[in-house]
Amino acid sequence: MSLFLDIGTGAGLASATGIRPYLPPLLAGGLARGDVGIDFDGTDLHFLESTAFLAGVVALGVVAFLVERSAANRAAPDIGGRAGRGPVEILSGLIAIALGTLLFAGALYDDGHQAWPGLVFGPFCAALGWLAVGGLVERVRARLEPDQAALVTAYADAAALILAAIAIFLPPLAFLAIPGFVVLLLGGKRREGEKYAGLRILR
Repeated sequence: MSLFLDIGTGAGLASATGIRPYLPPLLAGGLARGDVGIDFDGTDLHFLESTAFLAGVVALGVVAFLVERSAANRAAPDIGGRAGRGPVEILSGLIAIALGTLLFAGALYDDGHQAWPGLVFGPFCAALGWLAVGGLVERVRARLEPDQAALVTAYADAAALILAAIAIFLPPLAFLAIPGFVVLLLGGKRREGEKYAGLRILR
């Protein structure tokens, strides 16, 4: 039962980090410092709750926010809604996968379990969250003015924090994120296919 709960915590934290890379590690690390719900101290990944690591995550988050804001101010809204993934988004996704993998492994280490499931499934959970929710956020942001796009980003941040909190305090519920991501991803692909089918007909 303990392993099941720890896998739920790890999967939820990795998935939340896939949505937005920086806030879930900060929440998990902050709670771990107070031994509230999770604790990385005494494990090989004890640095996840260290001041230096958390400060580094904050610095990355600030830089990412400034870059996103600058890019949003320069870009015109895409009425067609087709938002490609630029270098910044791809780098953010890679950071999300790395941090999500560490958090998954750390959640398993917390109760003395082997970390290898986190190293295997952590990238999958984080990448799924990034592809499903991250892609949806980018498509919506591309249709909006900068101020409205920032509000969408705030909603994504809140969703990531809520999922991370659920993963720590209600681990079984975190498993629901995986099928939810799959539904979002398949729904987005279907709508995109229908849109381009319509464009071909108009031509």
